[in-house]
Amino acid sequence: MLERRRKVPRDAVHHPLFARFYARVSVMSDLRSGVAAHRAELLSGLSGRVIEIGAGNGLNFAYYPSAVSEVVAIEPERSLRRLAVKAGLDAGVPVDVVPGAAEALPVKSEAFDAAVVSLVLCSVRDVPRALSEIRRVLRPGGELRFFEHGRGEGRVMVTVQRALDRTVWPLLFGGCHTARDPLAGIVAAGFDIGAHRRLSVPERGPRLPSSPCVLGVARRPPEETGPSGG
Repeated sequence: MLERRRKVPRDAVHHPLFARFYARVSVMSDLRSGVAAHRAELLSGLSGRVIEIGAGNGLNFAYYPSAVSEVVAIEPERSLRRLAVKAGLDAGVPVDVVPGAAEALPVKSEAFDAAVVSLVLCSVRDVPRALSEIRRVLRPGGELRFFEHGRGEGRVMVTVQRALDRTVWPLLFGGCHTARDPLAGIVAAGFDIGAHRRLSVPERGPRLPSSPCVLGVARRPPEETGPSGG
């Protein structure tokens, strides 16, 4: 089912220092900031073949329901990919971890029942192209499950986010941008937005530039036929 649709470097992203930092912090965040519960909500009710883009160290794998027949997990960063492979071995569903970039997914068109993005759209280099690729690989009517952080509400928060995105934040956090609007991007890519909710991570305590999040589901329109995306 995998294919080299476009020629992409094997390691399209390489942030070894950030990868080590993220591998530690993400596990603590799951336990202390309620992220684990959000992952479970994100993946609840999924079935069939699923593609996860930007799987990181594989923290989502434990929450896939048994109705999922296969997960193809795309991870461009070498160090995180190795951790994801280990996590996949302990998952309750079959997981195949492969290298690749969100902007050029190495899979066939309309091959998946659902796609998952989890705290990844903040760091992809070309959000419209990545979402176009996701739409391409979903069958018509297929679901996009998303749990993303992005632009907050209020002038002060947005000003701080934009200032950080222009300076140190992407350099320190593996290309992450805090002021992107994931929901608007998903709509612009041609998805139909379904149930979703805004939340803050962590829910209590000081609000960070990365705290505003949105969790929900979108669909590739069912009337579409033929491959989507460029």
